[in-house]
Amino acid sequence: MEVSLGGLEPVTLILIGLSAGMAGGLLGIGGSLVIIPALTELVGHNQHLYQSAAMIVNFFVAIPAVYHHRRVGAVEPATVRRMIPIAVSAVVAGVLVSESSLFAGRYEMYLCGLFGLFLFCVSGLELGCVSWRNKATTPAPNQTPDKPTQNAKAVLAVPLSWRTAAAVAVPTGFLAGLLGVGGGMLAVPLQRHFLNIPLRTAIANSSAIIIATSLVGAVVKNHHYLIEHDHSFRSFALAATLIPSAMLGSMVGSRLTHRLPIRHLKTVFLLFLLLAAMRLTYTAARSALTGG
Repeated sequence: MEVSLGGLEPVTLILIGLSAGMAGGLLGIGGSLVIIPALTELVGHNQHLYQSAAMIVNFFVAIPAVYHHRRVGAVEPATVRRMIPIAVSAVVAGVLVSESSLFAGRYEMYLCGLFGLFLFCVSGLELGCVSWRNKATTPAPNQTPDKPTQNAKAVLAVPLSWRTAAAVAVPTGFLAGLLGVGGGMLAVPLQRHFLNIPLRTAIANSSAIIIATSLVGAVVKNHHYLIEHDHSFRSFALAATLIPSAMLGSMVGSRLTHRLPIRHLKTVFLLFLLLAAMRLTYTAARSALTGG
C-alpha cells in the first residue's frame, strides 16, 4: 500500500525526528518507537516503508548517543562485544520473516499490531525489573544515589557466557529486524534481568548494539523494499529528512541519560513503553475492524 507523505509539513517531520532522536538517545532505543507510530497516525499504514526508513535513522541516532556514553565511561565493552555478533545474525532473520508472505500486502497491518503487543509485553517485563531488581541500580560503595555514572565498567552478577549473551541478543536482534526497531526496548530490560546491569549502563550498551544491528538490518530491509517497490527510493528520502533533527535530539537525550535522577529515567522509560503500546495496538485494531 502506497501512502503519500506529501501532506506532511517539513516542520512536522523535523519535530518527529527531533523527538525520535531525543527518546533514542535518552533511553537507548533508537528512533523507531517514535517514528513508526507518529507516521502511522499522521499518514496511514505503510509499515514496510516506515520500518525501512526508521532502521536507517536508528543508525544515525545511535552514533552520537554512543559517542557521549563512551565519553562518560558508560559502555561496558565486553558485554557489547559478546552480544553484537549474535544480535546481528538475529536481526537478519527478523527482517527476512517480516518480508515473508505472512506480512505482505494488506497483512502488513499485523506488524503494527505485533509491535503494540510486543511493547505491552516489554512493559510488563520492565515493571518486573522495577519491582524485583531495584538492587540492580543500588549504587556501589564509592557512588551516591541518583548520580551520573562516571565509570560504568559494570561488574556482572553472572559470567557473560555465550548462552547468557544469546538470551539477551537473540530476542533483541530478531524483534529489531521483524518490527524495524532499534531493539533497546528489549535489550535494556533483558540486560537488567539476566545480567544485573545498572540502567544507565544497559542504555549505553543498547545504543552500541543498535549501531551494528540497525546498519545490517537497514541494508537487508531496504534491499527488499527496493526490489518489491520497483526500485523506489522513498525510504531513503524519508530517512534523509528525519536524520538531521534525529541526530540533534540524540545528542541532547544521551546527555540527559547521565543527568536525570535514575527514578525519573525509569518512569520516562515505562511511560514511553505504555503510551506507544496503547497507540499502536489501537491503530492496528481499528484498521482491522474497518478493513483499511
